[in-house]
Amino acid sequence: MPKSTSTVEPKGSFVAGGAAPDPKRWIALIVIGVAQLMVVLDATITNIAMPRAAAELGIAQADLQWIITAYALPFGSLLLLGGRIADYVGRKKVMIIALSGFALASALGGAASQAWMLLAARGLQGVFAAALAPAALSMLTVTFTDAKERAKAFAVFGAIAGGGAAVGLLLGGVLTEYANWRWCLLVNIPIAIGAMFAAIAILRESKTESTGHYDVPGAVLATLGLAGLVWGFTRPEKVGWASLDTWSWIGGAVIVLALFVVWESRSTNPLLPIRILANRNRAAAYLVGMLVGAGMFSLFLFLTIYLQIVLQYTPVKAGFAFLPFSAGIVLGAGVGSQLVLKVGPRIVVTTGSTLGAIALFWMSSIAPDTTYVGTILPAMVVMAFGVGFIFMATTNIALVGISNNDAGVASAVVNTTQQVGGSLGIALLSTISSTTFLRYLTDRGVAPIADPYSAAIDPVQVAATLHGYGVAFKVAAGLFALAAVIAVTLISAKKSDLPTGAAVAMH
Repeated sequence: MPKSTSTVEPKGSFVAGGAAPDPKRWIALIVIGVAQLMVVLDATITNIAMPRAAAELGIAQADLQWIITAYALPFGSLLLLGGRIADYVGRKKVMIIALSGFALASALGGAASQAWMLLAARGLQGVFAAALAPAALSMLTVTFTDAKERAKAFAVFGAIAGGGAAVGLLLGGVLTEYANWRWCLLVNIPIAIGAMFAAIAILRESKTESTGHYDVPGAVLATLGLAGLVWGFTRPEKVGWASLDTWSWIGGAVIVLALFVVWESRSTNPLLPIRILANRNRAAAYLVGMLVGAGMFSLFLFLTIYLQIVLQYTPVKAGFAFLPFSAGIVLGAGVGSQLVLKVGPRIVVTTGSTLGAIALFWMSSIAPDTTYVGTILPAMVVMAFGVGFIFMATTNIALVGISNNDAGVASAVVNTTQQVGGSLGIALLSTISSTTFLRYLTDRGVAPIADPYSAAIDPVQVAATLHGYGVAFKVAAGLFALAAVIAVTLISAKKSDLPTGAAVAMH
């Protein structure tokens, strides 16, 4: 599960002058934790609701990916800018604005009467989450000035981030089954409003003295380039991989992203300092994060549809079915944190990536007679354990050889690459699954059934769907295998090179 992170090392705050610790700091931790929980919840709470929402709003199964991507893409691409704005404008102020905006976006999504309204609301949620997540983490850093207290605060914050995904899956199942899928969005409103008023009353303001302008052109170029690439990856389902339309979008997006790199290398206040990519260990951490995000996000998309439409699980049962994944990540991260200090990050990342590749290849055997206990559950646990290894190790690798001034942004890029990789991976793997599905039916002279619930009854449609998933899982396994190769060839940091103490806690 993706975790959110700050973008810059907080400095210039009220603690710099040696002010007394905030007497409300532990209450502040609750407020900040609730804000973080909402961001993490919305990465998973709508997953279980997707089939019901699609049925009511007329969203085709091939387009379900946009419910996830519409949130993850602006969240990932604007996360660095959001953190910079929070540091300069004021972390408390940005938190309050982001909470109110998140509530408004959730209300719009909950009231959606057409597909585009839901997707627009999800996109707006992603925009405000990109400001809320780094502001919350920065507030935590400046609120707790004592090293021991800060470590405890970050442990609580990390538990919220890790457990929030599981809570989202369960809550999404309960709300979808016993209320309505719309409550998966509307539930954010009372949470956001409560957190907003508590933040006004409890949190202290802090900010960094601005030393330059915001890198708005960089943010625009990054967002447009990534959005164009995602859209380009979805086009083959309509026009084919050989179409000029497809490659025009992909080529144009690559050009825009190249312009982003050029701009960042020349900007006086870059969103992404190119210097942090110069170290091979950090570059490896970011590449691995992107590849892992691509494979992991797609797993949730496909299994959500499989469990509810093919296996006919209720939303609540589907939510419980995903819990072992969350538990596996937490356990894997705990074991991985110890192994990193004993054997070094290269072995841990390589092992985690290999476990993920094995699990996804195992999952590619999915068929109409596949059972949850026999295939899905063990493969899911193996992958989750591997992902836990990777998340823990890449967080540390991202801070190898980094200066204090760049520590925040270097750490944040790990989360950004996971979100961006998830957006790109869902688009690419959904297209591969859909085109394989259509080819399977065409070869047998069968027309696809538009309604996924009706298609679940037809054995040929089910076989075609699972064949598409199997091919997509094999490609995802290849992405994890590539991550393993990158880890072996690029990661050279030894366990003695890893940061310790607060630097690690910052993520």
